[in-house]
Amino acid sequence: MAETTLPLAGKIALVTGASRGLGRAVAIELARNGAHPVITARSQGGLEETDDLIRAIGGKATLLPLDLENGEALDALGPSLFERFRRLDILVHCAASLGRLTPAPHILPRDWDDVVAVNLAATWRLIRSCGPLLAIAEAGRAVFVTDTVAETARAYWGAYGATKAGAANLVRAWAQEVEGSRLQVALFDPGPMATRLRASAMPGEDPTTLPRPETIAPRLVGQCLA
Repeated sequence: MAETTLPLAGKIALVTGASRGLGRAVAIELARNGAHPVITARSQGGLEETDDLIRAIGGKATLLPLDLENGEALDALGPSLFERFRRLDILVHCAASLGRLTPAPHILPRDWDDVVAVNLAATWRLIRSCGPLLAIAEAGRAVFVTDTVAETARAYWGAYGATKAGAANLVRAWAQEVEGSRLQVALFDPGPMATRLRASAMPGEDPTTLPRPETIAPRLVGQCLA
């Protein structure tokens, strides 16, 4: 299939958490549909592995090692993308931090700071930094991965659930603010998947009973095509 016939040909897509799991699968699926993914994660090695998989299907990516706890780097992300590409069409925020599953009174400050930075503050900073570019795109799309614990509290999941709930509320507010514009903002709940984060939360679970991220990614990317 010629590149120009692909639905996302020429689009620039930023994907967080792209070194593994759903983020990696989404980056590959975006490339399969013609987009140029800008892939971010803490792990340079993981990003290189994702890049190899994208190249194997004939795509190209830009690697951007990035710690989502680095607020200054996130604030500079939008301007950097504009300087490099003069555009941003798609944002997919897949990165998440589980923290520790523990009773609420036992949450440690360092664990709290980590989940707030990655799950909540990074969502705000990405919106703030990349929102202006997405707003002027021909058909901007922003998709934020959420979780059922953002809707229903669960014992021992307080830190993760609270930060995901806050992020979901922020995304819904932004979605309402851009109604009627070319920009579409959405949450996406993939459900349980065979990922490292899931294994950390449910170490006794058989991962072969769960769907692989590769089977979920086309549904998420479908929201970027609409």
